[in-house]
Amino acid sequence: MHVLIDVMVLPLGVGLSLSKYVAECERVFTAAGLTTRLHANGTNVEGEWDAVFGAVKRCHEVLHEMGAPRISTVIKAGTRTDRSQSLDDKVRSVEAKLR
Repeated sequence: MHVLIDVMVLPLGVGLSLSKYVAECERVFTAAGLTTRLHANGTNVEGEWDAVFGAVKRCHEVLHEMGAPRISTVIKAGTRTDRSQSLDDKVRSVEAKLR
């Protein structure tokens, strides 16, 4: 099943700067062959369900390996059966209505 998620992985107990942890998760998503769109408070990820959620699990593993004692993750997920839709499709749909 194809899924689009918005995910925010928040390592706790590692200080104030989180960019190196965000970068590692981005590397995990890229290595999994997933389509991503980084934004200011998380990442949109697109792909097959098992690959997407496997990559989220791998992010947790990698960040723990980097020394993060706790990780809190927020995920919004969407699937549909009526048609295929990508991250870009969703954005284009809204942008078209703004014109």
